[in-house]
Amino acid sequence: MIIQRVVLNSRPGKNGVPVAENFRLEQSTIADTLQAGQVLVKTLYLSVDPYMRCRMNEDTGSDYLRPWQLSEVADGGGVGVVEESKHDNYAKGDFVTSFTWPWQTGAVLDGSLLQKLVPQLVNGRLSYFLGAAGITGLTALLGIREKGHVAAGANQTMVVSGAAGACGSLAGQIGRLEGCSRVVGIAGTDEKCSILVQEMGFDAAINYKKGDVAKQLRELCPGGVDVYFDNVGGDISDTVISQMNQNSHIILCGQISQYNKDVPYPPPLPPDIEKIQKERNITRERFLVLNYMDKQEASVLQLCQWIQEGKLKVR
Repeated sequence: MIIQRVVLNSRPGKNGVPVAENFRLEQSTIADTLQAGQVLVKTLYLSVDPYMRCRMNEDTGSDYLRPWQLSEVADGGGVGVVEESKHDNYAKGDFVTSFTWPWQTGAVLDGSLLQKLVPQLVNGRLSYFLGAAGITGLTALLGIREKGHVAAGANQTMVVSGAAGACGSLAGQIGRLEGCSRVVGIAGTDEKCSILVQEMGFDAAINYKKGDVAKQLRELCPGGVDVYFDNVGGDISDTVISQMNQNSHIILCGQISQYNKDVPYPPPLPPDIEKIQKERNITRERFLVLNYMDKQEASVLQLCQWIQEGKLKVR
């Protein structure tokens, strides 16, 4: 069978910005006959995520991330439909997902690495299993539950950076559902800020490309910041941390502003910000959603329930 696939053509370098030419689209073939335990799938959706920038390096800087190899197919989260099966758990027409889905139009996969999906859980929107009801939603929900120390009735203020992104837009809404009394987002355009407030239920949003972010934060979070869902790192995070309260918590989800730089993860804070963190006893622990997979099933069902009830808005 002839398929199209995307392979890594070149590396951008540890301090480089990725370009289209780092990838190559090519034609290839896959086996026409399946072995026992294998499944032939047609690819429907692929998730392209910030962490993949690290996989473009020879050294990903992380023990749990495998680098993509030159001239080999890229992979990540994917959803597809079974076209033929020699695995007892799957039949033709089943929808399935995997964290290691190859970037190609069709594939023969090991059935033991797949999970069966129930489209009704997301009102038939299969792509949600790669977003709000997938690893993205799990990162937001488990990050808040495991590292945010959110308590209903505690009058907590949450700030989310990268708030209009796939994870940030969910994190703000989940912060509210879990009990935060005030949620403020930081994003990069007026349109994104408008969507956060009018569609996603944030109390306010700051366009970090306009005006004085520190001043706006002080006005919008008069009682300081209790929980910070950090997607970006860098100057924005330094500004937020400087306004965090005693015994507050940083959910260290991502540091996207640093991914094109050769720095350790998580990047060290500037000395003056690190001093604030220590003096105010602010927690800032690395958060990895894969460490909480024992809670995956119940958490996905919670996310799906919120989606069905219209409590979690997804774009």
